[in-house]
Amino acid sequence: MSKDDRSVLSWLAFVAALAALCVAILGLNNDSSSGGSAEGGGGGGALPTINVTMKDFSFEPANIEIPTGGAILHLMNGGAAVHNFQVAELGIKSIDIAAGVSYDLTIPATPAGTYRVVCPQPGHEGAGMVGSLVVSDTASSGGESAGGETTGGGTEMEMTAQSNADMDARMLAAAQLYPAKTLGTNGSMAEYTMSADGYKEFVVEAKIVDWEVEPGKIVKAWTYNGEVPAPEIHVTSGDLVRIIFKNALPQSTSLHFHGIRVPNVMDGVDPYTEAPTTPGGEHIYEFEAKGPSVGIYHSHHNAQEQIPNGMFGAFTIDEMPVPQKLIDKGYPEKPTKTMNMVLNDAGVIGLSLNGKSFPATEPYTIRVGETIMVHYMNEGLLVHPMHLHQPMGWVVAKDGVPLDEPMPTDTILVAPGERYTVLYMGTDPGVWAWHCHILTHAETADGMRYMVTALIVER
Repeated sequence: MSKDDRSVLSWLAFVAALAALCVAILGLNNDSSSGGSAEGGGGGGALPTINVTMKDFSFEPANIEIPTGGAILHLMNGGAAVHNFQVAELGIKSIDIAAGVSYDLTIPATPAGTYRVVCPQPGHEGAGMVGSLVVSDTASSGGESAGGETTGGGTEMEMTAQSNADMDARMLAAAQLYPAKTLGTNGSMAEYTMSADGYKEFVVEAKIVDWEVEPGKIVKAWTYNGEVPAPEIHVTSGDLVRIIFKNALPQSTSLHFHGIRVPNVMDGVDPYTEAPTTPGGEHIYEFEAKGPSVGIYHSHHNAQEQIPNGMFGAFTIDEMPVPQKLIDKGYPEKPTKTMNMVLNDAGVIGLSLNGKSFPATEPYTIRVGETIMVHYMNEGLLVHPMHLHQPMGWVVAKDGVPLDEPMPTDTILVAPGERYTVLYMGTDPGVWAWHCHILTHAETADGMRYMVTALIVER
């Protein structure tokens, strides 16, 4: 067994222990987080209570069965965003339910049938937060949840009985899959050709491909050139850039260069600066690169669906400088490695780092004394506090603009559309966890998942 293998196995054991601790903490938090009350003073003891968990962005269960006589839905927000429960056809809508809060919603006697359920918060329905309310004469009316668990009269849902050994085994099994190989590779640099008139020409094609987000989860991703994130476009200030954009999607789209200085007519926002690029169509974008910049290229047409489904990629100009203050502290003048970490939380891709979810995320490796410069880019719908256990990082740029003074951080909050450039130096050897610190974005009762990766620091 190699030194690297021993290091990874050591980290796996650490993963299982840490996950068990976090699940225990979450259980304690849930016990004290219930903030809802039955609508209209409650439905009385005669109505069954059904547990429904709202996540970012789904309902569990997706198909909620109730009897025709009505029911109380015990809505629990297990996500990080505010959610609602709405059945527009029945004129039913809950209050805004904050993260970690529960609310009891009474469904009155309703004719048998299947009714569409959505979260009406902006962008949530488009991100897949859709379900069904199935009303039937045969649905249980004996006070049991849709999952068959006794609700105890609508109080906090009880965790399924399980031994610590069973939980530890599941967590370890999940950790041992890392890093899992999945369908679809990313992280490439976009290739260009030089035109006769002096332009660097990039061909960007929007198309749908099969993409495996995590082992077994294969989705129809909406991509640029078949990758999530799309291949990075990197140029130098003064370069003349020509993007030949082709649309192989079933709907119209446009291409916007977020954080990149371009003439207004090249901004890619239809119908204001151009007509939409229809299926089978093509559009040409031309501009002179002006940097340094850390930007991103993405759709600006039906964006709440197209971007979370995978239509995003890094666009960088020049190299971000290492501040003199850090050089004086012993940091090298140029980073050993530079990488992008694009965050997502919605659409068919869901909670992910660079289009993949743990255990399919990519580990990164540096040696003690080497540095890695990371461009965090948030293309999701939620904020994400990104945390690297060690080493301490320095924020050196915000939205592609170098800071006058670098700022130390071990957790950096990245809002949708924001980019932060953080420089890390390897200090202590080991395999260090790297994840979003919204715990439901990184851990489950079955182990680490979603927005988790690792930095391996070697001697």
